[in-house]
Amino acid sequence: MKHTLKVTAIILVMFIITQFIGLFVVGFYFNHELPYGLGYSQPVEQSYAPAFISILIAFVIAISLVFLLTKFKSRFFLRLWFFVVVLIALGVSFSSILFNFSTEYRLMSFIALLFALPIALSKVYSRNLISHNLSELLIYPGIAAIFVPILNVFYLILLLVLISLYDMWAVWKSGIMQKMAKYQMDQLKVFSGFLIPYLTKQQRDKIKKLKIKNQNSKFVKKEIKVSAAILGGGDVVFPIIASGVMLKAFSPNFIPAILVIIGAVLGLGFLFLISKKNKFYPAMPFISAGIFLAIGISYLIF
Repeated sequence: MKHTLKVTAIILVMFIITQFIGLFVVGFYFNHELPYGLGYSQPVEQSYAPAFISILIAFVIAISLVFLLTKFKSRFFLRLWFFVVVLIALGVSFSSILFNFSTEYRLMSFIALLFALPIALSKVYSRNLISHNLSELLIYPGIAAIFVPILNVFYLILLLVLISLYDMWAVWKSGIMQKMAKYQMDQLKVFSGFLIPYLTKQQRDKIKKLKIKNQNSKFVKKEIKVSAAILGGGDVVFPIIASGVMLKAFSPNFIPAILVIIGAVLGLGFLFLISKKNKFYPAMPFISAGIFLAIGISYLIF
């Protein structure tokens, strides 16, 4: 196992919580229009293909822009981009809660942005691990709610296959994923995904020895490398999209959506179990495998 059992459990618990929050947010917008001009009616079957192509184009453009901005070290624009995305995603999630208290959608969506603003500012422009990870719980449900209406099960499966292939190439072949993640954490001080720093037993022992060795010194400064468990944002949002599409396809039966969450958790848990220290792994192939199993079981039973 790459990380300690405690850290692995924390990541998995946060992943599970986000999936169920996502299911609530996505389900809410089945009967309500998305705020901030993002709303549209559910497309007819014939319009899923162009919608899917538009999603692929949007992902290619987004990944290309992030890569270029990272390459040229455009910190200002990258942070601004992160801020806008986080603000809107949080606004969508908060709106799904506030809309239950009033039918004044414009007012509630504006209030949702007021709630989201300090959280987005804290996440992007300050380095606070607690606010970072807590905000992640609501960011990806908001993003997923935008994509679920324009996908059906067939295009969901195709999307997961393509994303999994890209993830394998980006991690195992090109290494672009590690480079972008390192730049985000070291230079931008912002990371899109769960981030849990921790000390291994060896690191704790090293600190203890340094304290004993220098206990009589007035000032000792020495850098200690800290381990970190990370789970990228894409690895969190795509399972939410998958469970949302299944919820839509089998409505009002919500069990297939729950099965998708279970499958994603099992796939991610299996990856954590077999992963080894100092090695990088693409999570989406494992998560997608669990989701595909859940989809197959759902169609066999329901």
